[in-house]
Amino acid sequence: MTVIAIKKPKYKSTAKLKKEALEVFSQYIRLRDSLRTTGDLNYCKCITCTILKSPKELHAGHFIDRRHSPTLFDETNVHAQCPRCNVYLDGNILEYRRQIIKLYGEGYDIKLEEKAMGTKKFTIAELEEMKETYKEKIKELLKEGTNGK
Repeated sequence: MTVIAIKKPKYKSTAKLKKEALEVFSQYIRLRDSLRTTGDLNYCKCITCTILKSPKELHAGHFIDRRHSPTLFDETNVHAQCPRCNVYLDGNILEYRRQIIKLYGEGYDIKLEEKAMGTKKFTIAELEEMKETYKEKIKELLKEGTNGK
């Protein structure tokens, strides 16, 4: 008699999926802001100091810290930001706040802060869906960016 070993499908943990979803989300944010700030996928301005860099050199900087799950994947809370502003200046928060207000209107910064006070626990299904959604959004941006030239 032959024994056939059946392999169980490997499931990714929520933490691993969140990390993967954040990587795709980050790429989307940097490409989105490249088109928004320069109209060119090869260059992007930092939201806080406006230095011009390649999107690969920038971070997806969060206005409200990443540890607040309700705003983690909020596109209005995350923008392309240079490493100096994001890391060394702890987000350059005062200027970031000014830019949030300029982009989304008076009081929007407060709205994000209030949203961050809630709780959000992501499910595996939500994270997988977000990952796929942002992959599609990236494809659309790349198509849009190459059509613009």
